Amino acid sequence: MSEAVVLTDIDAKGIATITLNRPEVFNAYNPALLTALTETVGRLAADDAVRVVLVRGAGKHFSAGADVNWFKELAEATPEQRKTAADLSTGAMRGLYEMPKPTIALVHNACFGGGVGYAAACDVVIASEDARFAVTEVRIGITPAPILRQLITAIGLRHTRRYAVTAETFDVYRAQHIGLVSEVCPVGGLDDAAKPVIDALLLSAPIAVRDTKRLIAEVSECDIADDLADRLAAKSAAGRGTPEGIEGFQAFLGKRKPNWYPGD
Repeated sequence: MSEAVVLTDIDAKGIATITLNRPEVFNAYNPALLTALTETVGRLAADDAVRVVLVRGAGKHFSAGADVNWFKELAEATPEQRKTAADLSTGAMRGLYEMPKPTIALVHNACFGGGVGYAAACDVVIASEDARFAVTEVRIGITPAPILRQLITAIGLRHTRRYAVTAETFDVYRAQHIGLVSEVCPVGGLDDAAKPVIDALLLSAPIAVRDTKRLIAEVSECDIADDLADRLAAKSAAGRGTPEGIEGFQAFLGKRKPNWYPGD
């Protein structure tokens, strides 16, 4: 029997750890992982014993974003199948973003594409010095629609306008400067760095924390309404069938520059 693609552990203090568990593909997500993540987040949100939720990746990297093999399947999929897939990714990111319990992402090494969405969806991001980030979707001719709300909330409109359209890779210190990362720690030091933050959260009254998170979303108008989620998913799905989406993915698979690049 294969190991679960999302692992969950809850300790005696109510600290829940969600581990993305596809290390063989750098924790890239596919339908199984997104479904398991959505179910796990929903279950932990409803569990009164849970006080804090940690999100981390197994193995060498935090998350490389979407699974290339899944993208290959979507390249041949019907529009309806693409929309279903986009609903799944949008819903998983939304669920983490709207989690009523405080969330901490523990990021190491690669954090690309939708992996940045996980980080941006969490309340606190602690990253080790080897972490690097990139919102890569436009490089393959699609939009990062499922994570745009999370990005704008985490790093602001100005930085989103840059990194969501350039797909530049940036290091952990740049990520901290723009607000994506809360704290930087030495490689291997994520757990030690998280301890004082977790302790501070445990000192905070759980119902007050939940209500405060809810009020912050309302006051800042950063909620994701159902109609917005549907429009984001629709845009994400439609992009895969456009000439740019097709060419971008073919260029990615062929390890070549896309035809819209004018050359040096």
